[in-house]
Amino acid sequence: MSEVRIAAEPRTEFGKGGARRTRRAGKVPAVLYGHGTDPVHISLPSRDFAHAIKGGGLNVLLTLDIAGGSQLALPKAIQRDPIRGSIDHVDLVLVRKGERVTVDVHVVLVGDIDRAAMLEHSAETISVEADATELPNSIEVNVDGLTAGATIHARDVKLPAGTTLAEDGDKVIVHVINTPSAAQMESEGAGTTTEAAAPVVDDEAPAEA
Repeated sequence: MSEVRIAAEPRTEFGKGGARRTRRAGKVPAVLYGHGTDPVHISLPSRDFAHAIKGGGLNVLLTLDIAGGSQLALPKAIQRDPIRGSIDHVDLVLVRKGERVTVDVHVVLVGDIDRAAMLEHSAETISVEADATELPNSIEVNVDGLTAGATIHARDVKLPAGTTLAEDGDKVIVHVINTPSAAQMESEGAGTTTEAAAPVVDDEAPAEA
C-alpha cells in the first residue's frame, strides 16, 4: 500500500471564515479523531495531500508529523468544492500498526472476455479487512476468456495475503452476458426519451467540523 509522510499543523481558527483563510494559505482544514481521543483540528499542505491521495486514494496511510511527534492516520472522508473539485476538508481516523481496519478497495479488471459477450461490472469496490499498514490500493480480478453466463462473486476474488473479505460473499462483482443484437437494442430503445437533469450547485461552503 501507499504510505506518505506529511506535515500537519494545529489549527486554531474554526468556522467557515477560518476554513477559507486556511485554504487561501494553501492548506486543507482537517480533523483527526479515533481511539477514544478528542478530535484534533489540523491543517495539511494542499499540494502534498492531493499528491498523496492521487497515488493511494482513501487507503493511503499517512504519517502525520505534528507537534513534535507523529501519528498514523487514514483519510475517512474528503469534501470537495462542487465546482472546482478542489479539496475543502478532510476527516482523518487514527490507526495503529497491527490494528485491523475495514476499507473499500477498488476492483481493477484485467484480461479480455469472449468477443461474443458483454461485460457487466456490477461492483467497482470490494470491502476487505486488513492490517492498517498493509491495505491494498486495488484488487485485480481476472476476466480473461470468460463467456456469457459467467459470474464472479466477492467470495471468488483472490485477496492478498493477510486480507479477508468483509462483506457478503454472494455480492456480484462481474457478470458476463450475451451481446444484444442490433434488433434487440433498437427494440429496447424505441419510444424512449432521455432528459438530462439540471446540475445542482451548492453555493454554500461545507460546514467546518
